[in-house]
Amino acid sequence: MIATRPTRRAVLAGLAAVAASRAEASAPFDRWLAELRAEALRAGISQGTVRAALTGIGPIARVIELDRRQPERRLTWAEYRDRVVAEPRIGNGKRAFADNRLLLDAVEERFGVAGRTVTAIWGIETNYGATTGGFPVIQALATLAHDGRRASFFRGELLSALRILDQGHIALDRMTGSWAGAMGQPQFMPGSFLAYAVDFNGDGRRDIWDSREDALGSIGNYLARANWRAGEPWGFEVVLPPGFDIGLADGRAMRPLSAWSTLGVRRAGGGPLGQSEIPTAIAAPDGAGGQAFAIHRNAQAIRRYNNSIYYVLAVGLLSDLVG
Repeated sequence: MIATRPTRRAVLAGLAAVAASRAEASAPFDRWLAELRAEALRAGISQGTVRAALTGIGPIARVIELDRRQPERRLTWAEYRDRVVAEPRIGNGKRAFADNRLLLDAVEERFGVAGRTVTAIWGIETNYGATTGGFPVIQALATLAHDGRRASFFRGELLSALRILDQGHIALDRMTGSWAGAMGQPQFMPGSFLAYAVDFNGDGRRDIWDSREDALGSIGNYLARANWRAGEPWGFEVVLPPGFDIGLADGRAMRPLSAWSTLGVRRAGGGPLGQSEIPTAIAAPDGAGGQAFAIHRNAQAIRRYNNSIYYVLAVGLLSDLVG
């Protein structure tokens, strides 16, 4: 496709959008908040919810600090793996899988998603519900929406959070989460909550904070909606042959497993891949000298939950260990 220059009108529109975002961020918080209250009312959120949630709040300095902090360097896959797929998460995961087996079986029956994968996501997100974040979600999102960096995104998430309150799924004082607004045991952003959270225990509320049934059911629903295929594996470790074109190991380009076998890719134990036609990508996040994996369509469903190949591989490996 031939690249084209943006038109003068498009350039001016883009500059205007940036200027508007900066102007909004530079507006005093109280004035900005008043405008947000009016927008929330126009969006159909009740006056009672708007008054309760958006009165007496201010920016959280710690949220701004965390949003602006940049890591000194990016972890390698091996470093990330050794932090995430490690004890005590593995042992706790085995216990969590065993203790919740009936619930996980019910989630798998309804959504077709493997209970061990649900458990692995639960473990990586919040240590099986133990670490869900203590920031008040409304105030954290208001801080980020006002601050100006990705202001439009966070403003939308804030309005979604107000809708969740308005629908009665959680009390304001229980709506806590990460500094970026990810909530509850599955760490859903408010928009994801509205799209994917389920009332798995049938009490009339979608409570991903205090209801384990709703939390695990919601993870199952999310993956099902991301085109999880019941009964298919996520993937496994492989060994790449000498001279393999590492550019092919992007974790996305799908070919039949048999095609990778023809290129000399073998299982980590040395055995052949076989002649399966299951769609498969090769992922080698640390390059030719690091671990490599054959990943299938269910790995791509996990990527919809978190668009990081590190995360995808960690969930897959942990799921194999806990279940």
